[in-house]
Amino acid sequence: MNSPQIPEPKANILIVDDTIENLNLLATMLAQQGYKVRKALNGKMALMGVKAAPPQLILLDIRMPDIDGYQVCETLKADEKTREIPVIFLSALDDVLDKVKAFEVGGADYITKPFQIEEVFARVHNQLELQMAKAEICQLNAQLEQRVKNRTQELKAANEQLKYMALHDSLMGLPNRSLFMKRMEEAINRTKDNPDYNFAVLFLDCDRFKIVNDSLGHMVGDELLIAVAYRINQALSPDDILARFGGDEFMVLLEGIEQSKDATYIAQKIIDNLKVPFHLKAQDIFINVSIGIVLGTTDYDQPEYILRNADIAMYQAKSLGKARYMVFNVQMHKVAQKRLQLETDLQQAVKRQEFFLNYQPIRSLITGRIVGFEALVRWHHPTKGFISPGEFIPVAEETGLIIPIGLWVLREACQQILVFQNKAQQKDLKINVNLSVKQFSQPNLIEKIDDIIGETGINSQHLKLEITESAIMDNAESATIILEELRKRKIQLSIDDFGTGYSSLSYLHRFPVDTLKIDRSFISRLDENDENLEIVQAIITIAHNLGMSVTAEGIETGQQLAQLRALGCEFAQGYFFSKPLKQEAAVELIATSPQW
Repeated sequence: MNSPQIPEPKANILIVDDTIENLNLLATMLAQQGYKVRKALNGKMALMGVKAAPPQLILLDIRMPDIDGYQVCETLKADEKTREIPVIFLSALDDVLDKVKAFEVGGADYITKPFQIEEVFARVHNQLELQMAKAEICQLNAQLEQRVKNRTQELKAANEQLKYMALHDSLMGLPNRSLFMKRMEEAINRTKDNPDYNFAVLFLDCDRFKIVNDSLGHMVGDELLIAVAYRINQALSPDDILARFGGDEFMVLLEGIEQSKDATYIAQKIIDNLKVPFHLKAQDIFINVSIGIVLGTTDYDQPEYILRNADIAMYQAKSLGKARYMVFNVQMHKVAQKRLQLETDLQQAVKRQEFFLNYQPIRSLITGRIVGFEALVRWHHPTKGFISPGEFIPVAEETGLIIPIGLWVLREACQQILVFQNKAQQKDLKINVNLSVKQFSQPNLIEKIDDIIGETGINSQHLKLEITESAIMDNAESATIILEELRKRKIQLSIDDFGTGYSSLSYLHRFPVDTLKIDRSFISRLDENDENLEIVQAIITIAHNLGMSVTAEGIETGQQLAQLRALGCEFAQGYFFSKPLKQEAAVELIATSPQW
């Protein structure tokens, strides 16, 4: 018998047949093809042999005296260890029902006796090829699963890192404002549930720190702040919380105090600890803190009010000579009255339209040209003059006046960008407008934006809305709907001050965001140490992996510009390029077509 010589990798094949002649013939022929062949005369021997050393393929006769081939196949397929071994039935039974049954019990193929050896070779070859393909697919799947697992772990680690960054100070690892506000809110809720529970909040601001920082440099300033935090912590119990609010401001939450004098005792202890000079850079540095104290009561509903009152008390202590503490009380009501007056003035400012816009250019770090402006609201009081945005915007947020102010800013900015585009002969100039948390929560926000786009005639693709992380994360489900509606209108979206709030990569991946805007607090320390550089690099990498561009705000030095360019940051703004400009100055700047 002439048989084709098909080159095969060596495979282990088990032949099961109660006819010795068939068994030997098949064994000989397959062995000549390079296969490793084992033989079994009945079903029991076959099952024992498979259990002892599983083959890669089985040629199985159907009619056998003890256990027929169908039963052998069913037994093999019921066992997890052997179910993947392909079984080719060999039988003189040529009825269709016999073949159907063979496939029903798990057979991979069926050869009718008397057989042609070439057919056997071909079917054996095909089944082994299929097994090899399956094995390769399984291996690829395993590799893919491992890659997915590794990527998931990387994303989880990055998410945890961002969470930590969002809730902790980068310099000392202390809780930051966001985390401290959460802890204050928990303490307030505890007073509602348990009237016997008392807590106190201490607002600490370092005296004379700016002088030290300016004269000895930021690095010494950072070392000093770390040393100050250490001494503050020495006055606290393990249950108390010390947080850094940025710069030289610290907050302390004293939980479970018995009476008000417990808080004043801790405050004095902190001041005493700081009286000993700090020895840095071969010199003694004297620094202390002014402390405002607020006693937590059931009268407080929001942590912001406690923070406000602690801030008032701290400034009162500072005005009385520094290195001392003050407890907030009714004697400080004048400050509250001043704030109330500011709220009244703000109401009138909205009616009288006392606001105007400044525009800070945004530049491409690739071409160096202006690609757009951020619209920044300003207020000129008729008698008090210029009112700082830092003074009136928080009040506007709290009172809800930010909603009409925000709509006016959006309308004014959309009108102005058309002027800028015409002056610059640059039709793709964009205008960035901030949306506040309260604006973002308004049910008719999309309708209002549509009205303004229709009124001004701006191309919606030239409008970019800047939204803080908190605005999105406070209500992620409704935020998704709003952001999708904005995307349908081709309005671009930017996450403002990224890294300063709670960042969740899982949510960020869901949102149709175009740009991440790195907060100035990261940029200002960019050239101070490698850690800050790595944080900025991580944010840029994450943004690019999610298909977003990056804008850095607060660039003040050429070194920061060079570093951001090297990291692949696309856009930037800051005083290094230009301070926020009035309309006329912005037009003049455009006319000069500056490049960096």
